[in-house]
Amino acid sequence: MSLALAVAAGSEPIHWVDLGLKPYLFEIGSFQLRWYSLAYLAGILLGYWHIAKMIKAPGAPMAQRHLDDLFFYCTLGIIIGGRLGYATFYAPELWSNPLDLLKLWNGGMSFHGGLVGTVIAMWWVAWRGGLSFLRVIDYVAVVVPFGMLFGRLANFVNGELWGRVAESPIAWAMVFPDAGPYARHPSQLYQAGLEGLLMMIVMLTLFWKTNARFRPGLIGSVFAVGLGLCRFVAEYFREPDAQLSEFALRTGLSMGQWLTIPLVLVGLVFMARALVRPPLGSAKA
Repeated sequence: MSLALAVAAGSEPIHWVDLGLKPYLFEIGSFQLRWYSLAYLAGILLGYWHIAKMIKAPGAPMAQRHLDDLFFYCTLGIIIGGRLGYATFYAPELWSNPLDLLKLWNGGMSFHGGLVGTVIAMWWVAWRGGLSFLRVIDYVAVVVPFGMLFGRLANFVNGELWGRVAESPIAWAMVFPDAGPYARHPSQLYQAGLEGLLMMIVMLTLFWKTNARFRPGLIGSVFAVGLGLCRFVAEYFREPDAQLSEFALRTGLSMGQWLTIPLVLVGLVFMARALVRPPLGSAKA
């Protein structure tokens, strides 16, 4: 829905600038404590707290010392993997000046890159500690939606990664700064609801209300399939990155959608594997 269409329909779109949002909590001189940084911090700390609670339940595959290692290495995996993934899939020009890769404050993180970095970190901790890799993934998967929720809300507060132009009248269509005078889908909120809140409900329910944690790989595979499908749907409302608009038109899918396809396929394979194998002895008891 363009701005003209909204007016003709008798309703003004919401203007992001009128919401009084700003990308930082406070600033001191040239320093700004940005919401995006706080979103990462909140997701990691809340995830650490919740896994610490999870490993106290029966059947935990790790001890507190393993969780401490996970906290450190997964944080590195999220940051390094997310940045390198963004440079690889969305902004290859960053590789021509490696110093630009260090400028995290300029934004630019890839979920899929962060996912790969986190998986590598989990494999390292599991290998060093003699732990079940699949069960470590299951436990970490439960808390990933925390960070997804906070991250997408931070994207909205920053007024970035806006959605496509709304082609039909919707009451929540929004005009974003630097996105032209067009009313767009607030796709950041769609992703916060799907990838964050919905997946959080699914993951927490699976862990605390079922015996899914006694089937190695089941929770992690449900996360992969669910998140992949949520991201695939949300991408229909999200404006493709400017440098990849032609790619999306040429292939019919955005880069984000193409990257979710292998995620869903791998998730389905491990889901089938987890369901056909007998559960661990604790579940039988």
